[in-house]
Amino acid sequence: MQKRVTNSRKGYNIYGRQNYYLIFGSVMDRIWSFIKRVWSFFRRVWRSYIPYFQSLFDMLKYQAVSSGCLAALLWIINWLTDLLIRSTGRVAVTSGDFKFLFTTWQGILLILFALVSLSLYMSFDISSKILYASDLIQQQESSMINNLLKGLKYSIKFFTPSGILVIIYLALVAPIVGMGMSLSLTKGLYIPTFITSVIKTTPLYNAIYIIATVAFIIIGVIYIFVLHGVIIDGLSVRRSMKQSRLLLRGHYKNFFKQNVAYFVFALLFNITVVIVCFIFPFAAVVVNIPDEMVQRYSLILFTLLTVEMTFLGNAYDTPFYIIKLTQLYYSYKNRESAIVPIRERKKHPVAVTLGVISLILLILVSMVINTQFDDLFPLETDVQVIAHRAGGNEAPENTVKGIEIAATAGVYGAEIDIQRTKDGHYIVNHDTTFERTTGSKRKPGDLTLEEIKDLRVAGEPVATFEDMLDASKGKLILFVELKGNSADRKMVDDAVKLIKERGMIDECVLISLQYDLIDYAEKTYPEIQTAFLTFITFGKTAYLNCDFIGLEEECATYATMSNIHMEGKKVLVWTPNEEQAQKHFLLSQADAIITDNIYQANDIIKELSERSDVARFFDALIVGSDLSRNRA
Repeated sequence: MQKRVTNSRKGYNIYGRQNYYLIFGSVMDRIWSFIKRVWSFFRRVWRSYIPYFQSLFDMLKYQAVSSGCLAALLWIINWLTDLLIRSTGRVAVTSGDFKFLFTTWQGILLILFALVSLSLYMSFDISSKILYASDLIQQQESSMINNLLKGLKYSIKFFTPSGILVIIYLALVAPIVGMGMSLSLTKGLYIPTFITSVIKTTPLYNAIYIIATVAFIIIGVIYIFVLHGVIIDGLSVRRSMKQSRLLLRGHYKNFFKQNVAYFVFALLFNITVVIVCFIFPFAAVVVNIPDEMVQRYSLILFTLLTVEMTFLGNAYDTPFYIIKLTQLYYSYKNRESAIVPIRERKKHPVAVTLGVISLILLILVSMVINTQFDDLFPLETDVQVIAHRAGGNEAPENTVKGIEIAATAGVYGAEIDIQRTKDGHYIVNHDTTFERTTGSKRKPGDLTLEEIKDLRVAGEPVATFEDMLDASKGKLILFVELKGNSADRKMVDDAVKLIKERGMIDECVLISLQYDLIDYAEKTYPEIQTAFLTFITFGKTAYLNCDFIGLEEECATYATMSNIHMEGKKVLVWTPNEEQAQKHFLLSQADAIITDNIYQANDIIKELSERSDVARFFDALIVGSDLSRNRA
């Protein structure tokens, strides 16, 4: 046995010291081995995505041509839709006139036309890109025109019951659940806030919504290769659906793994873009150049550069995902790994030239923005606040106390809902019954005014229309919604009479979800201001016969509001209650917002008036833009 050797002065074990070095070396070897494996993994991942970046220029050409075709198609769709709508004497079909779609030949023709249009749109938007991805994987020459024409040819296959369901899913369901491919035309589609608010506050509806969403996501995954089967292999829609089920059943683990890897890479790439295009260069300017004007100009320039890169990334997300899905489709069909080949490097002088021109334009635009900063990004907002249901959440709903609180808060106006009683009087109540507010399950039309006077809303009496007029006179503008089954022309006549008796023509606005009532009021009593509320419209919304057009949050885009203003009308947005939504519309083209949270809106208005230049710029660019409203 070997003797233990020790140093008598220091008393440590020589062999123990050697063991320490061996252990340290072993740990370092393992760490280095782990680093090499991680580096190798990321290198393989990066190389697998090189073909995607090599396809950028080809995709740019595809996007340019297909976008031109889609723009022309959209113009034709709008023109024909407008022609059909005008043939009925209307200027638009709105959420208040949807019976028209199912009760007239023009309406049924519009539905059929919409399905055909969506099918054609799909052929340019998705089908041609699947064909390009197929050519890329099979290393074949890709003809853009041929692929666009083939896409049109295959669109005919979707005029079957199964095909129509696929079109509806891509156009309407996929954007809402945010799963799989969807049409760019409807990419920003989502359920209106006033509907989701009811769903979230009702446990049964919320449970049904969650179950339905999960079910639609599962359906989207199971049938994600339906388009590939039809377009690449020429299968019928029904056979392609069966094939997609079988492919996912046999490869669901790999499909999940590949999708997670793809989206993680996309996320990391976007983070890298923000770091490289904005954080690093702007931080360098702030550190080295203390001049405030230079810093503000740099902020504008680097932010616009980041936004442009992000916009391009969003434009390419669907084409690149289609390439990934097509690769998986070939892999699962052939039961072997299908790859997107790395091609020889090519020079793209056109792309370089466009990039240089784009950079020069960004610099020039940044200079203009910097010199006109105060005019472009005003410190204060001129958007007014209207309390929803009298006082919003700050008081019992639709009561005189609500009007008093709204007036004290200094808001522009208050919105109320009037309904007719059994004996011909008008009281203020939102729902078809009094159950939610007073506990009584009876309807206003089944009770007399005397019977209703015994009811209480959180301790407050149910108000009459006359009570609300008297409470609001000289304090704020009263927006009177014609509500319930009793909303008819008689209600219009009676409401106008009561308003005139009190000399409040300039202090009241009649509003309704029923366009025929607003049109009647506008034609019969032009001196009375009117507002039509809508959450879906087709046609020339700005041409509707009224003074205000109330848009549900999702409809209130910059383009829609600008068109309404061009026709000399004002825009109301209902009902942004969340802080982010309120801030968005307070920075928008809206004239007023109808909200339940009036104190919160007032606080935001105060905060907006105290913003820094950086906050003003970011608010206008990000918070105030339509991009912030997308919920895809």
